[in-house]
Amino acid sequence: MGFAFAANAQNNAIGLRFGGGSSYGAEISYQTALGANRLELDLGTNLGTNLNLTDLSFFYLAGVYQWRGPITDWLGWFAGPGVKASYCKNHGFGVAIAGQGGVEANFEKIPFLQFSVDVRPEYEFLLPSDCINSFNWAAALGVRYKF
Repeated sequence: MGFAFAANAQNNAIGLRFGGGSSYGAEISYQTALGANRLELDLGTNLGTNLNLTDLSFFYLAGVYQWRGPITDWLGWFAGPGVKASYCKNHGFGVAIAGQGGVEANFEKIPFLQFSVDVRPEYEFLLPSDCINSFNWAAALGVRYKF
């Protein structure tokens, strides 16, 4: 197992994903390679439209399978389907289906950093509407350390 992890180590990344749109928030983001594609896992919170850090009442874990491809030698695209499990204080647990697509930059002069811009539309089908809308989308900026 250690050899498998070491062989895959150059294809992992961890960092932050900052969102906008109808889902203002921040996520701790982890990516790991699955062959030529990858899996992204994001643990985050929705700060709402008032960006109140003292009232964190919505948490979630999203997982997205991403197909990847090159655009140039330093710019690439990614897109894929995903799911999200969430918890809303005083309302309970929820589940959503999602999609995600965007572009990422990997610069030769700073090979340990990855920058991305993406959009993730989601459809929540188990949470009450007074906690979050049924349909959400979030544009986001990601900054990750590659290891």
